Amino acid sequence: MTIPGPAESVEPVVRTSSGAVRGRTEDGLTVFRGIPFAQPPVGDARFAAPRRPRPWEGIRDAYAFGPPPPQDLGPAGTVGPPDVPGGDDWLTVNVWTPAPDPAAQRPVMVWIYGGAYKLGHSGSPGYDARRIAADGDLVVVSFNYRVGMEGFAHIEGAPANRGLLDQVAALVWVQENIAAFGGDPDQVTIFGESAGAGSVAALLAMPRAAGLFRRAVAQSVPGTFFSTALAADIGTALAAELGLRPTVEDLADLTPDQLVKAGQALAPKMPGRVARWGQAAPTITPYAPVVDGEFLPVTPWRALASGAARDVELIAGHNRDENRLFTLMAGKLGEIGEDRASAALRLYAPGGEAAYRAAFPDASANDLYEHVQTDWLFAMPSLHLAEAHLAGGGRAHVYELTWPAPAFGGDLGACHALDIPLLFGTFKADLALLQFGDAEPSEEALALSSGFRAAWTAFARTGDPGWPAYDTRQRLVRVFDTESTVAPYPEEISRRLWEGYEFAPLPLVGPEA
Repeated sequence: MTIPGPAESVEPVVRTSSGAVRGRTEDGLTVFRGIPFAQPPVGDARFAAPRRPRPWEGIRDAYAFGPPPPQDLGPAGTVGPPDVPGGDDWLTVNVWTPAPDPAAQRPVMVWIYGGAYKLGHSGSPGYDARRIAADGDLVVVSFNYRVGMEGFAHIEGAPANRGLLDQVAALVWVQENIAAFGGDPDQVTIFGESAGAGSVAALLAMPRAAGLFRRAVAQSVPGTFFSTALAADIGTALAAELGLRPTVEDLADLTPDQLVKAGQALAPKMPGRVARWGQAAPTITPYAPVVDGEFLPVTPWRALASGAARDVELIAGHNRDENRLFTLMAGKLGEIGEDRASAALRLYAPGGEAAYRAAFPDASANDLYEHVQTDWLFAMPSLHLAEAHLAGGGRAHVYELTWPAPAFGGDLGACHALDIPLLFGTFKADLALLQFGDAEPSEEALALSSGFRAAWTAFARTGDPGWPAYDTRQRLVRVFDTESTVAPYPEEISRRLWEGYEFAPLPLVGPEA
């Protein structure tokens, strides 16, 4: 319930299941930041499943985002705004609401950040949800979850997928508390991008998450889910960077920063281990959800095809030129030659290198490289998630973003993560600084941004984003561009190349060469 404050107070107070919190009124919204949804995962809770938060007395100020979970530095060298407090209270939620009125029962959208399962923070400026909450007249929640070794490394004696279990705990908090903030717990939509979309896909497949949300939006789903054998082998390599075994006993006394450094040390060595780790090696990301047979019994594609989430309405989609962002960060944008293109085609292309070269006979080596990497990592996993949901009796809407980022003369194309500033309207934060440069966003960009928010919030409210559900006859999708349209799926050549391909757990391939 909402606790009435003094008549002169403009700072609303809401009582949660753990205690009362005081928020702030900002730009016509009420915002609460840094509310614990679980105990700090330190001490005897290190590497454990999240535990319910400890209750507190009095009123807790919810003015500042909670500290980021331990992690790699992001592309800009930071993990969040400079005024974020330190400490180990990593597992916190944030709420933007038009009014904390329990009678309002507004739809709720819950954001799950990406970051290759090794970085991310709900307080990052690019995830400022005020425009989504205001434009959609709904409640938006974001939260932190453990990343890197703390959240996803295989550690003997610890549960798998700790980061995903954090996400489940946050969704339980939403179910128990969001009504007091003006939200409807029966109208919850989860949405996430990149590793956040992989998390959305995993939550659709996790028995523990069943019933915690009604709708889901998966933006650029990565196809990388680890087998237990691969996860264990990479976990051993991570611990070996510290001269230790991958056990709770060996690792529990290390500082979080030491674990972060182990991941940073191993990542650049990964491309040399293709013979052992296969397709996972060149990603230089030693973390992913693990198909452990317990918390995540099977891959999301298998789970959805079996009908595991048929009652959850889904949006799934991707950007046309996903991989160009990573090529830019490697300093190789537009410069990939035949050797690297052939290696990527041999490793990733279903049917082998020849199939891609025949399908795209006029493509340069650079374009073939970008195309197969985009298809393998994001485009086809996203499309296949929608098709699996359809096969399992669910309803899915599909989209593709084809509007090019304005920076670098448009050479980035519709690259990875471009949908984030468009959705949130945060053009001067995080990766948007690369994608949009210093110029103010154009009217075209602002209109596209408004269109993204209108579609997502309409979906959260009604289940209809404004274009037809996907089917395997017409394959109609929303194409987001200068003039957004509804058209047959634009990547038909790739769709056919990948038809029948299964995104299985990535295996441990064999001994090192």
